[in-house]
Amino acid sequence: MAKEVKIDPDSHQEKDKNVLDIGTGTGLLSLMYVQKNPDVIIDAIEIDKDAYEQAKENVAGSPWNNRIHVLPGNVKAFSFEKKYDLIISNPPFYENELRSGDSKKNIAHHHEGLLLRELLQIIQTNLSSTGIFCLLIPYKRNKELKILLKDFSVLQMTFVRQSPEHDYFRIMLMGELKRETETMIDEISIRDSTQQYTREFTELLKDYYLGLTSQPPLQ
Repeated sequence: MAKEVKIDPDSHQEKDKNVLDIGTGTGLLSLMYVQKNPDVIIDAIEIDKDAYEQAKENVAGSPWNNRIHVLPGNVKAFSFEKKYDLIISNPPFYENELRSGDSKKNIAHHHEGLLLRELLQIIQTNLSSTGIFCLLIPYKRNKELKILLKDFSVLQMTFVRQSPEHDYFRIMLMGELKRETETMIDEISIRDSTQQYTREFTELLKDYYLGLTSQPPLQ
């Protein structure tokens, strides 16, 4: 696999005007994206009340508070008034697995809030004909994901591992509505064999995290 990571919505489209962030949590992805794309309008929806309030606070305290609209509610019951040029989501990680006694954690991490197939249906309904979507998915759902993506075209899949000695644990995926296209597949390690952040990982996130190269090794 190639080592150069190129996942970047802006490399596919010159400009994303309308963006939907599904399950925004505290608003991190929306705030990261708008930093490099200050002309976009982002609708960021969150089902959990506390996370929604925190996202509102985080956005209100940012320079882009007029560019991000934080919406409360369940995306499955929400009717959006427009199609989106870009849809981003870090969806629930687990389905059909043991749940904790914390209902909020179950909604955030399990399927009580949103099934992966439901998320893809929502993307299919709300993505513009030329739009793209970007997801962060657990690697163990790779086989399931390939089946669920039959109605989409995958532009890029980047497999993520903690270091060259670790197995993959995440997939960064960029796709679009069904059309003829070639999928680029590559990989990225967060740290190298000396437990330093790799050049690819640093390049990917250096604009968002200060002192990236001085952080302690991952356990």
